[in-house]
Amino acid sequence: MNFQLTEEHLMIRQAARDFAQELWKDVLERDEKAKFPTDHVKKMGELGFLGMMVDPKYGGGGMDAVSYVLAMEEISKVDASVSVIMSVNNSLVCWGLETFANEDQKQRYLTRLATGEIIGAFCLSEPEAGSDATSQRTTAEDKGDHYLLNGTKNWITNGNSAGVYLVMAQTDVSLGHKGINALIVDKNWEGVTVGKKEDKMGIRSSDTHSIMFQDVKVPKENRIGEEGFGFKFAMKTLEGGRIGIASQALGIASGAYELALKYSKERKAFGKEISQHQAIQFKLADMATKVEASRLLCLQAAWLKDNHKSYALASSMAKVFSSETAMWVATEAVQVHGGYGYVREYHVERMMRDAKITQIYEGTSEVQRIVISRNILA
Repeated sequence: MNFQLTEEHLMIRQAARDFAQELWKDVLERDEKAKFPTDHVKKMGELGFLGMMVDPKYGGGGMDAVSYVLAMEEISKVDASVSVIMSVNNSLVCWGLETFANEDQKQRYLTRLATGEIIGAFCLSEPEAGSDATSQRTTAEDKGDHYLLNGTKNWITNGNSAGVYLVMAQTDVSLGHKGINALIVDKNWEGVTVGKKEDKMGIRSSDTHSIMFQDVKVPKENRIGEEGFGFKFAMKTLEGGRIGIASQALGIASGAYELALKYSKERKAFGKEISQHQAIQFKLADMATKVEASRLLCLQAAWLKDNHKSYALASSMAKVFSSETAMWVATEAVQVHGGYGYVREYHVERMMRDAKITQIYEGTSEVQRIVISRNILA
């Protein structure tokens, strides 16, 4: 692995860093009011951050996964709500369609998603199917030329703002997970209902909803892959999605560390800056080390993906380590700030709340350890 970033990588990182600075102006207001960042998402589309790895012939940036990690870190340093919108559209929706959809599906959906004309959502989790994704209760009954879709999906990022959903649904219960299909569903189709917005602890500016499907007619041409391919589609897509969430967690950790470092050089106690006290120095040293280790794990997973090597193990390692690093570093950043860290004005309180979800979505830390242990024991 080459640890030297190319000129293009540096330019992409700087562009993401510049964009992230615009997020500071209203990040606290959006967090407090749970307000979707409509204007910022539009700007991300214009900058090419919503289809970074998509082939230019479909309106994407044609960039590599390393570029994606760099951009995700910079944006997540400031606002994880904005970065998760970007992550879902890139990792789960655009990548899934470009890799597994047919040409007609790409022409109808991928171009609009890659350019930011619309954004997408990935619908796998259900009220009784979270970590156990094989237990799909949403059904897609085969009606000849179409499927009749019924069921409910939970915790859907971009749930209300998305124009298109990728939905996993059970067609043949007797086949278990091999009877699941992946369907492309337009939000405006009859029978699609968006449930209430979840009042979340963190990433409050992103919209998370339940999505209900009642007798939705999905044309057969909107099935991704062969009959029964849905579960494999979801698992392969999530392998790459974990790189995005690992990068988000890295960004949260990196942002919290930088704020703690800055504050430690300004705040005085016992006659000197608190950065001069060994207790704070050791915290900062551990924070810096964990952030750097997370960064290397994320970049390794991205490098493996870019070089068409197996990255399932690497992405799970990056995801579990980076998410736990984010939670630890953000908590320590609050501690470094003392009482000020407990109020919203200083941002680390928000980062601590944002960090927690990275240990849960796109595969909990427990699920990542299952993946890792299976790989190392195989």
